[in-house]
Amino acid sequence: MSNEPNDGRQAGERIAKVIARTGVASRRAAERMVEDGLVTVNGETIFHPGHPVHPSKDSITVDGERLPAPPAHRYYVAYKPRGLLTTRQDPQGRRTVQELVAHIPTRLESVGRLDMDTEGVLLFTNDGELAHGLTHPSNEVPRRYVAKVWKRPNAKKMARLQRGIKLEDGFTGAAKARIVEETDSGNCWIEVTVTEGRNRLIRRLFEAIGHPVSKLRRESFGTISLRGLERGDVRLLSGDEVARLRDIIGGVAPRKAGQNQKYRKGFARPKQKPNKPLSKKRRARALVRKGGSKR
Repeated sequence: MSNEPNDGRQAGERIAKVIARTGVASRRAAERMVEDGLVTVNGETIFHPGHPVHPSKDSITVDGERLPAPPAHRYYVAYKPRGLLTTRQDPQGRRTVQELVAHIPTRLESVGRLDMDTEGVLLFTNDGELAHGLTHPSNEVPRRYVAKVWKRPNAKKMARLQRGIKLEDGFTGAAKARIVEETDSGNCWIEVTVTEGRNRLIRRLFEAIGHPVSKLRRESFGTISLRGLERGDVRLLSGDEVARLRDIIGGVAPRKAGQNQKYRKGFARPKQKPNKPLSKKRRARALVRKGGSKR
């Protein structure tokens, strides 16, 4: 039995990554399965999630079952309503987000989490590699929220949000925050964008400045928003939307994701059209709009 990766093998893929790609489990769940001794490679039980394997050559079993071939990747966005746990199963029998995708035959995992009292964008996929990239802290994928908070924070407190705040699990990164509107009762809605996925981060940020959250909605994750969705809706992502997400985890700024158009070798690129000079009539109209005089 092996507790460490076999350095004598030629470079392969990490066993946990291979398992996650098949949709049998998420990357983290696959790592736990390996550590619990539920995975064999060519008849040998392995215990290290980084054990290198060659899927096309090695015989791999998980919990006694042969590892299936990876299914075609599927990508969805859901509008998670409040009251659902972001987990596959709950020991207490509470409702989970899996009921949102129960009608889809492919086994899907959520990308990151939203707590039970938070609604909004939640991505689902069977592409463990993309899910891992979207949730890894180093990629700083933006998450945009709107929060209804108690009373209106002053400029000093808003500046603290934007600089970062020390919480019990360390300093937070800089956030973008702006007040959207005030309610008749003196509370207000604030839009805040963060690039971290810590547990209950938005709620903890506002608690730290003395303005607890009463309602919270995630408006977007990366470049995917709630546009066109009602609570409980699920839709398939387009190829362009998935490509933009891949751009982001590849280091492209979200505002530029999907804009890197590639041209085939031997084909001319379109030339930028030169600005045509304005006619006398159009120049005169422009002067009138600017408050100038026609001469």
